[in-house]
Amino acid sequence: MFKRCNRCGATNLAFKNRCRRCNVKLNSNNLLAFSLAFCGFVFYIPANLFPIIETNKFFINYTNTIIDGILVLWEKGDYPIAVIVFIASVLIPVLKFIIIFYLVYSIKFRKCKNFRFKEKLYKFISVTGHWSLLDVFVVVVLSGLIHSESIFVRPREGALFFLIMVIFTVLSVMNLDLDELGEKCGYSRSKNR
Repeated sequence: MFKRCNRCGATNLAFKNRCRRCNVKLNSNNLLAFSLAFCGFVFYIPANLFPIIETNKFFINYTNTIIDGILVLWEKGDYPIAVIVFIASVLIPVLKFIIIFYLVYSIKFRKCKNFRFKEKLYKFISVTGHWSLLDVFVVVVLSGLIHSESIFVRPREGALFFLIMVIFTVLSVMNLDLDELGEKCGYSRSKNR
């Protein structure tokens, strides 16, 4: 993603706040960040409703949604794996949406209270964002490794929706400009980096 400088016309990386050529402050993309997060949320709903994986064992088809997979793992006694999949597939995406919407709201309405906490929330969603691809990675690896006449694994439409959701949320975080709130509230993030 890129930003265009209104003063000199230079193309800059989206996460940069100042123009690389003339050093003028670039316009923020917080509306874009909100829009991308909203699109991600729209895709998160079918990602949980549609099957993410199809398994064929001896000519009997099984399809599982994310929640079905977590419940199957839990029922079979694979508690640590079920908890990891729940955290990566359900908890972290929901927290990311809540945090992104909260930060966009704070920037839009200049809510300066607890700026350092908001900064920590931003770092949290920046670091954990890519880990939501765990589901898609597992489905792709399983479908590539397990393939014979009697047993095979195939990704389903839920995996595609989940992948699109993760891409939208990662792009949303990349376009979120917390420095705008910091400048309006008198804080400087550059000192702490």
